[in-house]
Amino acid sequence: MKSISIATLIIFMISLILVLILNLTSKKTFMDREKSSPFECGFDPKSVARLPFSLHFFLIAIIFMIFDVEITLLLPMIPSLQSSNIMEYSLIVSLFMLILLLGLYHEWNQGALNWTS
Repeated sequence: MKSISIATLIIFMISLILVLILNLTSKKTFMDREKSSPFECGFDPKSVARLPFSLHFFLIAIIFMIFDVEITLLLPMIPSLQSSNIMEYSLIVSLFMLILLLGLYHEWNQGALNWTS
């Protein structure tokens, strides 16, 4: 038990030292106008390069990713049907689908799926 705590302390100290070295060496010492501006073939850009990002698009993408991951959790349930009890299987799958549908209803009710608002 003592050797595990010593090893943990050594790993923590090495990590802390590495983080400190990284922070000391990675800081920029000065800000230059040329380095902070976007590069467009050596000329000044014609328009603003940093357009505002649509937060609603980001929320739609996050909702899509959540439901996409949930679908990947549903796929392994199909082969497990052969080795499980049909009542337990149907209860688990229906509960899982109910949670997904409640989440979809909540997002729809909150207006997160309306693109025009």
